[in-house]
Amino acid sequence: MRLISTKTLKPEMVLATTVYNLKGQALIHENVSITERMITRLKELEIQYVYIKDSLSNGIELENSFSSAVKQEAVQRIEETFTQISKKNLSTNIMALEKSTKQFKSIINTILTEVKTNSDILTVLTDVYAYDSYIFHHSFNVTLYTLSMGVELKLTQKQLEQLGLGAILHDIGKMLVPEEILLKPGKLTANEFVEIQKHSEYGFNILRQLQTVSLLVAHCAYQHHERLDGSGYPRGIKGNEIHPYAKIIAVADVFDAMTTNRIYKKAMLPHQALEILFAGADTLFDKDVVEAFRRSIAIYPTGMVVDLNDGRKGLVLKQNKSVTERPVLRVFYEDGEELNEPYELDLKNHLDKMVVGFDPDYENGMLKS
Repeated sequence: MRLISTKTLKPEMVLATTVYNLKGQALIHENVSITERMITRLKELEIQYVYIKDSLSNGIELENSFSSAVKQEAVQRIEETFTQISKKNLSTNIMALEKSTKQFKSIINTILTEVKTNSDILTVLTDVYAYDSYIFHHSFNVTLYTLSMGVELKLTQKQLEQLGLGAILHDIGKMLVPEEILLKPGKLTANEFVEIQKHSEYGFNILRQLQTVSLLVAHCAYQHHERLDGSGYPRGIKGNEIHPYAKIIAVADVFDAMTTNRIYKKAMLPHQALEILFAGADTLFDKDVVEAFRRSIAIYPTGMVVDLNDGRKGLVLKQNKSVTERPVLRVFYEDGEELNEPYELDLKNHLDKMVVGFDPDYENGMLKS
């Protein structure tokens, strides 16, 4: 299968993975032959990339490194709990969260088991989703990324459980932000942005009253928008004033925001978002945390067409866990033309070669389905 831009899709191309909304409902199924109407619909949904089947990508399978059933159950539990939160009744909020804490802990332990036992690194684009109920899906993704980094950073089981709860509940305060602001499709006014920023304090004030979680969980909600140089909010604290858990969640939070399709912005690909995180390492984000994240995810997803520094093009065939920026490629283009017989190139063994770009619009010759 191959990752392709929706603007390059043509009728009769065959979809390789199902396109979902964020409630897990299939919009277009895999193995369906694409029609002009489907292409128009995908573009209307602001979906930038899908996976198709074609001749060159035969045998390349996108391994789902996390159970879809676990994901759907977790997102549903998050939605059920979060939607009970009300600005008018704090006691109701506390009761709802107290009742759900045990279930959240169970979800976190399930995620941890999968992260620890799965030898594959996380592939961010395993499923293609349309914008819908962003906050619930975002809370799950942030938890998954956060726990993957926590394992990479060798935190203890107790620390991972606390960190996971902090991640799953980091945005709970957004449920107290007026919906017309939270879901506004256009640019926020200065006053609306101030109101959005209050979600960190709203979350802290709810979570610190829970008897079933550590106060550290509340501080995760409070501090996940703080930055090392003091440019964050709500308090503008710096460096070691920020709790290590909040520094981890901050990286997961920003990465998922950049790589998820939103009603008001297009998603970035993983390597583009990671470049932004590295640009902010040691000023905005903890460099060790960003490095741990780099080791945890597939920077160049399997099935992506990439450009090498020597002019060759290759299709990402599989990942190298130890060096995620150096995948194994199926090289199909060199010296200005496509090859009759593509060959395998493991970038881990060729340190003078590197990926310098990607080409989701490539569609000539052999790559046509």
